Order: sequence, then structure tokens, then C-alpha cells
Amino acid sequence: MRILKYLEHHAGAVLVVFALLIAQAACDLALPAFTADIVDVGIQQAGVPDAVPVQMRAQTFERIREQLSAENAALFDESYDESNDGMFYLNDRGREARGELAFVLVHPMASFAQAQQAGTAQTDKGGAGAESPDGMGSASQIQAAGELAAVADNQLASVPSAEADEALLEQQAILAVRAEYEACGIDAHGLQFSYLLSVGVRMLAVTLAGALAAVAVSFVASRTGAQVGRELRGRLFRRVVSFSDAEIQRFSAASLITRGTNDVQLIQMVCIVMMRMVLFAPILAVGGIVMVVRTNTSMTWVIALAVIVVLCLVGTLMAAAMPKFKIMQTLIDRVNLVARELITGLPVIRAFNRQQHEERRFDAANRDLRDTQLFTNRVMAFMQPSMMLVMNGASVLIVWVGSGFVDAGAIQTGDLIAFITYSMVIIASFLMLSMIAILLPRAEVAAQRIDEVLACEPSIRDPENPQDELLPASGGAKVEFQNVSFAYEGSSKPVLSHVSFTALPGETTAIIGATGSGKSTVLRLIERSHDVTEGRVLVDGVDVRHLTQHALRAVMGYVPQQAFLFSGTIGSNVGYSDPDMDEERMWEAVRIAQAAGFVEMKEGQLNASVSQGGTDVSGGQRQRLAIARALASDSRVLLFDDSFSALDYATDAALRKALHESAGDRTVIIVAQRIATIRSADNIVVLDEGRVVGQGTHNDLMASCAEYREIALSQLSAVELEGGDAA
Repeated sequence: MRILKYLEHHAGAVLVVFALLIAQAACDLALPAFTADIVDVGIQQAGVPDAVPVQMRAQTFERIREQLSAENAALFDESYDESNDGMFYLNDRGREARGELAFVLVHPMASFAQAQQAGTAQTDKGGAGAESPDGMGSASQIQAAGELAAVADNQLASVPSAEADEALLEQQAILAVRAEYEACGIDAHGLQFSYLLSVGVRMLAVTLAGALAAVAVSFVASRTGAQVGRELRGRLFRRVVSFSDAEIQRFSAASLITRGTNDVQLIQMVCIVMMRMVLFAPILAVGGIVMVVRTNTSMTWVIALAVIVVLCLVGTLMAAAMPKFKIMQTLIDRVNLVARELITGLPVIRAFNRQQHEERRFDAANRDLRDTQLFTNRVMAFMQPSMMLVMNGASVLIVWVGSGFVDAGAIQTGDLIAFITYSMVIIASFLMLSMIAILLPRAEVAAQRIDEVLACEPSIRDPENPQDELLPASGGAKVEFQNVSFAYEGSSKPVLSHVSFTALPGETTAIIGATGSGKSTVLRLIERSHDVTEGRVLVDGVDVRHLTQHALRAVMGYVPQQAFLFSGTIGSNVGYSDPDMDEERMWEAVRIAQAAGFVEMKEGQLNASVSQGGTDVSGGQRQRLAIARALASDSRVLLFDDSFSALDYATDAALRKALHESAGDRTVIIVAQRIATIRSADNIVVLDEGRVVGQGTHNDLMASCAEYREIALSQLSAVELEGGDAA
């Protein structure tokens, strides 16, 4: 089971929970015994627990002793001490051996009770004489009692149920003890109240101990489950952050979000339930079976029947629900995916008046999830009343069968109550296991989905022997493409074919071409979002595959095609590369990026808030803040992936001029669609269907490259091309 491995690092907590559960189970299993004692001993036996009197008269002591064997008589003598008032009291030796003593005294005390009954009967008939002076009856009464005891012994021997015989003998012995207490002047009601109070106090103490153990189990289990969830989310986050674009596209952002939230939460809950219920149920079941065997073994078939019915019922329901559990998480992914697309693409949906279509699409995904959940919930809802029917049916059957044993004297009423309680405990234990069986399939699916992410090795990995030390610490970086070809995974057609060019420090290299010619792919290969299929990409003469990703990307300042801002402030976004960046450096980057005007107008300026994705600023403002973020970093290479597309021509020209003046010896690589943006570049690389069809300055390419000239003339007139611009 995948979930168990998540608890491997928390073995100590699991052992603590296991020990606490044993304590809790011991307390829970002790309560029915206390209930039985209150009913049987406290109420029916008036507080007399067994056939051992704690106090008796001298004549009673002698009469009982006469009926014992020499060995038992020695134990009897050691167990009692005679006091000055002529009474015999149970001593410490007797209390230690009370169990053995009770077994020894059952028959003598039962005979004593029969003798008393016979004496009472003779007196009522006006028979042979009055009571003897010792209160035990006349000689004829004693003789009659002996004969009656002999007859009773013969009758009891002929009864087939030994259990009933012993129970009847014990009850007769307890009656004799009660009669002896009355003869000694002991307050019977006080004795009963004292016993009930003693058992009640112990019962409350055990209940309190069980409650404390349950609270401790909940605390440790919840804390451990939370730690498991935290660790899984941390591992998932670290793994996802290490993914390249290929892995992100393979799983999809919506699925990764679901796996990191919904799936982890489900596993966290199941871990808690496993520690609280899965460990507890077997302990409780085994303890309940032991207590049931001690109470009465002749009715255990009722429990076995109930357990079999429970298992068959759970198996049937799980067979129906299991297939649905396996597809539920996929349906949740689908709902999240559609919802994320709707929210992200809401402006487009409104622009094309496709609200109803998207509502139907979301409704379809939502309906599929609803129908699946309704089916599983209905199946599970059927389980609860079915289990209650089984438990109540077992209770009725136990009462029906047990009443015969009570009538025969084999067990007492309190024992029957305890048996019912223990039976419910055993059945409830299997019910706990069946409930966890409901959660486990979903949790297993969730664990499998999380393991898929954790087991996915990033296609871009750091080398075993990195050459980071070969990179200079300062100055611009030389970026070189040597016969580079690249194709995306699963595609037979290459995006780039035998591309070669060099971007030198202190110069601006521009890349232009038609849509789909591979311009953005060039930048992704430089920052190693993908690895080349053929050839090499060098930074300062070192193959990027021989550098760690951290060292390589520390050299780069990247502005993506779709500018993205994080929730926070303008300052936190501009100073993203260094949390301790001073405001002067931020303002310098903001001014170069031509963003100072609108930043100064905002309340709080650099402390002005920014929503997630930068949706509360315009597209051009978002681009300029993203450019400022790259400029504020310590990067030696600036990569602009069509990052000026949302700027007007005047702002574009002013930004390029400021960039040219402030870049110093940084290497600047610009991907652009507009000729005006790149015409002043030191080197322009023209791509057409993934191949380099021209390199050089604007004037060189206008003269030698037909593709470049076609692009230029499609955007600017001949007069504009000859006039140049401010940059």
C-alpha cells in the first residue's frame, strides 16, 4: 500500500499512537465489566462479590471448616484471624488468595445455605425442637441439612450443564454470605452502597483515563497527518519547480494543482484515520473477543454470524463503488481544468459571446463529477443503516439466546449486558475497517497520482561534474549557437535546424522571423528550458549542459513573451531577484524601462499593490515592469522574448535608447516581430522555418536577405527604412 510508506518517517509517532490505543482499548473494554458488576454484584447480590465472607461468627467458621479437606482447611485457617469479640475477619493472606478461597468455599457455603433453609422449614412445621444455642439449628436440623445437601449434590451432578451448576452453587453461597453478614449485625444497605460507590468511582476513573488516551491519540495522529501533508506538498513543490516545460505540459497545470491540494489533503485525512481507526479496530476486536470468551463461549456464533454478514455487505458495496472511486479524481481534474480555462479566458469568452457554450461545457464536466459522487455517496449511505440493522439484529439475537442461559442460571443479567456490549464492540471494529475500506481506494488513487509526479524525472538535470567555475563573475557573457537543431518530444519535424550565431558582450543581437520560425525556442535553449537535439549552446565557451541550472540562470535576465507579475507590490516584483534590493536600484531599473511615469502616479509608488498576474495594470505597464525586473537583476545576459510588443513606438524607442545607454557590457538578445525594435541591433539573425537565412546589420540584410527585406517592407515604407530612428 502506497500510503503506508508516507508514515515510514513517523514510526515513533505511530508507536506512541499504538501504545495509547492499547490503553484506550483497555479502558473501553473494562467499562462493560464494571456495568456487569454493578448489575450482578451491586444490585442482584447486594454488594457481595463472591463466596468469601470478610467477617463471620465463630460457629459459622467451625461449621464451614468441618466440610473442608485438610489442605483447604489449612488455607482457610491462614486466611482468617479471630478477634476479641469472637468474630473471624479476613486477613491480608486471605485477600491475596481470595480467588482460590472463593473456589474452595463455594460448596461449603452453599451447603450452609441449604442447611439454613432446611432449618427454617423445620421450624415453620413445628418440628423437632427449637434452634440450638449457637444459632445453627438443632441436631436434627443439621442432620436434615446434611441430607439435603447430599441430595442437592446428587441432583446437581445429574444436571448436564456444569456451567449452570456452578452458577447456582455460587448464588447459594452468596446468599449464605449475606445471611451471615445480617447475623453479624452488618448493615446490608451500607454494604451495597459502599460497593456501588467503589465500582462507580473506578468506572469514572477508567472512563477519564480512556478519554485522555483518546484525546492524546487524536492529537498525535492529527499532528502526524499534518506533517505528512506538509512533507508531501513540499516534495511535490520541489519536484514541480524542477520540471522543464515538457513535464509541465505532460501533467497540465490544473492537474498539478489538484494533486498538490485535493490529493494531498485526502492522503493526510486517511493517514489520520488509519492511525486512529485502522490500528484501533484490531486491538478492540481482539480485546472484545477475549472478553466475550471469558463471559460466555456458547453464544460466540452470533458474533461470528454478524461479522460474516458485515464483511459480505461491505464486499458487495465496495465492488459496486470501487470503479467510480478510481475515476473520481480524474473528473475533479477535468472540472478544475475547465474552471481554470474559463477564469483565465473570460475576456475572450465575452468578446466572442460564448458564455452559454462555456457554461454548458463546465456544466457537463460538473455533471459528470456530480453523478459519480452521487452514486458513491448513495452506496455509502446505504452502508450505515445496513450496519445498524446488523448490529441491532445481533443484539436481539443475543438477548433471545442469552435469555435461556439466564433462565437456566448459566449466566447473570449483568453478564448478558456485558456480552451484548462486547459484541457491539467487535462488530463496530469490523465496521471501522469497512469505513476505512471506503476511503482507501480514493486515497490509493491519490497516492498513485502523487507518486507519478514524484517519480517523474525532469528531462533537464544538473550534470554530475558541473563546470560552473569556468563562468566569469562579471562582465557580459558570450552566447554561441553551434550547428544547433531541436525538435520537441513526440514531433518528427525539427523546430530549429543547424542554427549557428554568436552574441557578443556589449552588443545587441536580434532574432526576427515569421511566426513559428523558432525565435522563442532560441531563448528557451539559451536558458536551458529544453536541451538541444544536435549541436551545442555555449555560454562563455561552456556548454550549457555542463552548468548547473542555478549557475546558468543566474547569468540570465529573462523577460517572457507573456509578461507575468506576482501578487505583492511593484517593489517586490522589480526587486524579485534580490529581496534586499535597495529602492535606488529599483528606481533606476524602473526609469530605464520607462515605467517611472505611471509608478510615481500610483499611491505608495513602489509599495503600490499588484494583483496576481498583474491584472490590475495594463499590458504595456505589465511589460515595462517585467523589463524593469530583468534590468534590476545582476544578470550578464538580457533575454527579451518579444517583450516590446505592447509598447507604443515612442515608448519602444525611448526604452531601447535608455537600454543601449545603460546596458554597458551586458549581452542583449532580443526576439521581436517589429523591424523598428531591432533595426539598430549590432547583429540581426533572420530565421525562416527554423533555419538561419541571414545575419548582419539592418543595412546588410536589406541588401542581401530577401526574407528580411520582405518583413521590413511589410511594416515600414522605404522612406521610413532609410530614415532610421532615435535609437
